[in-house]
Order: sequence, then C-alpha cells, then structure tokens
Amino acid sequence: MSASWVAGTVRAKGMARRVIGTDAARQLAACQSLSQAQQMLAATPYRAAAEPGLSLPLAQHAVAATILWDLRVLAGWLPPDGVSLLRLLAGWFEIANVDELLQAFAGRPVGAEFQLGALATAWPRLSEASSEAELRHALAASAWGDPGGDTGHDIRLGMRLRWAARVMAYGDWARRWAQAGAELLRPEERSETENAASGAGPGTAADRPVAAPARSAGVRGGSPSVAAEAQAGPAPESWQAEADWWRQVESGGRMLVGTAGPDSGPVLGAVAVMAADARRVCAALETAARGGIALEAYDAVA
Repeated sequence: MSASWVAGTVRAKGMARRVIGTDAARQLAACQSLSQAQQMLAATPYRAAAEPGLSLPLAQHAVAATILWDLRVLAGWLPPDGVSLLRLLAGWFEIANVDELLQAFAGRPVGAEFQLGALATAWPRLSEASSEAELRHALAASAWGDPGGDTGHDIRLGMRLRWAARVMAYGDWARRWAQAGAELLRPEERSETENAASGAGPGTAADRPVAAPARSAGVRGGSPSVAAEAQAGPAPESWQAEADWWRQVESGGRMLVGTAGPDSGPVLGAVAVMAADARRVCAALETAARGGIALEAYDAVA
C-alpha cells in the first residue's frame, strides 16, 4: 500500500470526525429562524453557510459545497485510483450543475454552480452547451454516455441512471448502497437502472418521471422540501424509505471509517458519513427557516 493511501486514509478519517452529528443537527432544526441556525453553524465546518444574508437555498448550497471542497482537498492526498473514486462520488455535484444548466435553458432562475476542479468528469465541456441538443451531444462524447434523448427530462434521468451504474460497478459497499438506493425507484425506473448497470444503457426516458434518487443522490436536494410537505401530515412512506436508506449508508460508512487498512474503504466510508451529515444539516436549515415548528417532519427524515 502506497504512502499516499496511508496519508489519504488518515485525512479521510479526520474529516469524518469533523461532522456535527445528529444531536447538533437537531439543535439546528429547533432554531426559530434561519439566521439563528446559521449563527450556530459559524463554529462548524459548515461556516460558509453562516454568512449573513444568505437565503435558504444559498445556505444549503454552501453546506453541500463544503463537502465538495473537502473531497477536493482529500484528492490531493490520495493516489490516482483514490482520486478516481472521489471523481466518481463527486458525480452528483456535476449532475446538480447540469440541472441548473437545464433550468437556464428553460428560462427559469438558476442556482449557484458547484466548483469541481479536478474532480469534474466532463463539466467544463458540458457547461459550454447552449441547448439541450448540444448538451446531449457533449454527454454522449463523455463518460456519462448518451442519456437517450435530448429533453431535459431525458438528460436528468439518463445522468442519474448512468451515475448509479458507475457506482454499482465500483463494487462492495458502493454497489450495496447503489442497489439499495435503486429500490427507491419506481419499477420501470429500477429496470432502467439495472439495464444501465449491465451495460444495456438507459434508453429513452421521455415518458417517465425523473427518478426519486434525484433527491437521494446528494445532499442539496435530499430533505429541504420534506419539512414543507410533512407539515400537513405524517411524512410520506417514500420519504421514510429514503431516510432509512440514508441511515444505512451512514451506518455502513462509519463501519468503513473504523476499519484499520489504509485503502479505499475508509475513504468511501468518510464520504458517506460526510454526505449524510450534510443532508441532515440541509434538512435542519429548512426546518429552522420555518420557525422550528416542523420538528416531527425533520425527525422522520433525519
């Protein structure tokens, strides 16, 4: 095992220990305003989200961007195969950037961009597209592959299916998590994921809704809308299933972080732990922004 793996593993374990955890996140959720919750974040790794005047979406983006920055730092400590793993896992941030690009094509408000640096798969080239057709062409010429159609719907679903397939191909825990996440899809979407994993490709998705793991896939979209939906009643079963999946990912991640070997296991585990924590913080900020009155909804998904 190379010295780079040893150094990277030590760094990854240190990053996993810096998460704020469930108790602190719930304290955030209990705040009576977004600004109060942001003040609590000032002394945490998510301090960028505590900048005065940030809206809820921008604060949540800052939380997610914190994880991406940590991955970029961690990549500097790892050998090439470790960097490849982080680039694979950072695919969610590239998907999020493409989602914003599609928003721009549709003439809708656009959110902030994630800066992927060396962890980008194809983003600099994708960002140059000026239409959905051009974006599809750029995707087809990249590791993302042809999404199967050039509508925004096709591109969103195609990228998510391709990402799930790439994660499954990594093996071991990554495959286990991706397969469990695929169970959150509708049956027809799950079939597309299985086809993509086997190399059959996603096909055309024009008549299907965007996959549920569009929320599960990362931290920014995972929980914020839950508080709003759940105030009217109990959390929907789909949200509970998604929350259970995240708990499994975090539990498995902590187990991997605790392993002794300087290899990809602790690195993968650290990323899982950090992503789960950031997702929880995003949900807590949403709840705080609503005056801390949706704690039951938060507890159902955190």
